[in-house]
Amino acid sequence: MRLSVLSSGFSLVELVMVVVLIGVLALLGIGLFATRSAFSPLLATQQLASATLLAQQAALAGNPANALTIEQNTDNFRFTVGPATANPRVFEIARAGTSLSVPGTLPLTLNFNADGAPSTGANLNLTFSGDSTFQTCLSSRGAVYAGACQP
Repeated sequence: MRLSVLSSGFSLVELVMVVVLIGVLALLGIGLFATRSAFSPLLATQQLASATLLAQQAALAGNPANALTIEQNTDNFRFTVGPATANPRVFEIARAGTSLSVPGTLPLTLNFNADGAPSTGANLNLTFSGDSTFQTCLSSRGAVYAGACQP
């Protein structure tokens, strides 16, 4: 009676190839996430939406912080809720190659009425551009949503 020995497991060459393949994939993955510039327009859009909603909530509550000022300097975007109050809330995010286009000029101050709608009564398109482009609409009724304003 003869017993055959079955070898199971991986050879050294197979293990080395798996380690090399994992290393290559890790280097490629790190390259994708090493810079924030691809995400900056999206982050700025989300920060703008948050600041806008905060100013609207203040307006609905009868709080004097019912205004939002949007500024763009060489390094940052700055969103200030309640700019004329004693305690303004300031949100800043690095531009990282991103720019903001608005109707008119910056800085732009938006005031909200007691219903939470912009006092201008018109839709406002804001576009963040960089490696990618994101649009935000502030509708005449106060809704903030991603994309261009609908007529």
